[in-house]
Amino acid sequence: MSNENASADSAVSRLKGLAAGRRSLKSRKTLLILGPVVLVLAVVLGYPLYLRLMSHESTDDAFVEAHVVSISPRVAGHVAEVPVHDNQWVEKGDLLVQVDQRTFEVALDVAKARLQSANAAMQEAEAEVAAARSLVAQRNAALSSNKSELDQARAGVDEFTAGHNRDENDFKRMDEMVEAGAVSRQEYDHARAQAAVSKAKLLSARRKIDTQSAQIRQAVASAQAARDGLLQAQAVVDKRGAEAREAEAEVRQAELDLSYTRITAPCAGFVTKKAVEPGAYVQEGQKLLSVVGHDVWVVANFKETQIAGMKPGQPVDIEVDAYPGVTFEGHVDSIQRGTGSRFTLLPPENATGNFIKVVQRVPVKIVLNHPNGEGGYLLAPGMSVVPSVNVAARAGNDRAPGAEPGRETAMQ
Repeated sequence: MSNENASADSAVSRLKGLAAGRRSLKSRKTLLILGPVVLVLAVVLGYPLYLRLMSHESTDDAFVEAHVVSISPRVAGHVAEVPVHDNQWVEKGDLLVQVDQRTFEVALDVAKARLQSANAAMQEAEAEVAAARSLVAQRNAALSSNKSELDQARAGVDEFTAGHNRDENDFKRMDEMVEAGAVSRQEYDHARAQAAVSKAKLLSARRKIDTQSAQIRQAVASAQAARDGLLQAQAVVDKRGAEAREAEAEVRQAELDLSYTRITAPCAGFVTKKAVEPGAYVQEGQKLLSVVGHDVWVVANFKETQIAGMKPGQPVDIEVDAYPGVTFEGHVDSIQRGTGSRFTLLPPENATGNFIKVVQRVPVKIVLNHPNGEGGYLLAPGMSVVPSVNVAARAGNDRAPGAEPGRETAMQ
């Protein structure tokens, strides 16, 4: 029995060995057949991926950006009207918030009244200047007349002096001749009277010069007083003019304040973050809402080791987390002149303390090739994106030879 059992076990072992050999041979044949196929598939599928990895630089530190304008009032007051709502599209110049105008209208009326008063005072001062100028002209004319009379008086003195000298000489000769009996007593008396008369005329002419001199001094003082009055009147005009200009500036400021009660959209866009309602009291500079422009772009923060081959104009494929499976087309617009950390509030100071080298990030601006929203895909500021820049392409080329065609492209 034992021999028979041993023979049976040996037969079973041989059968198992034969089956295992057949299976091993079959596995080797299968491997020999599938190995090249797998290798070919790996090369066919991996080569484009290899080309893309070698020709593209990508980052997940990228976000959509847009022009976001914060709207705040320039004047304080109660809100009368808010004709817009969140996410509403507005055009440039559309009314966003209306502040109560009544207080500013009253201020404008007061400023206009002050301007009218200042203009009236200015006209009055100008009339006084005109009167002062007329008085100066009169006083100057009187002074000129007195000077002319003085000149005439001086000429008369010269004439009377000559006449007196002549009559005095005649009288002296008559006095000598009357003792000798050469002339009559009547002629002598006539000569003496003539000398006395000419002397009296000379004295009168000299007194007239003194009188004219005194009148000239008085006329000079009067003319100087008139000129001082003119200067004073002119100073008043300058003062009134300054007051009028100040009042005019107050009117313009009041008009500006009144215009500031209408808060309008500075640009076309969507209303967001509205935080104001009618009846609320707003302060100057208080943020009321924001207007987000329609145009968007991407700011991608690439590592500084990734930007060596980047140039403006190179094509970019953009994947947006909000739209899986969709690729947006764009191109590099510009590269920031400086890393992000360099423009922080407190830039790092590497010259002090211990230094640990950290790879810096450089913001790169990427512009879309198609308008935002085309194809039904709307991009909003803050969305996360993954841009892939084709650094192997020349600036302005759409794609580099051998680049992967990519998935479905949006906005074509």
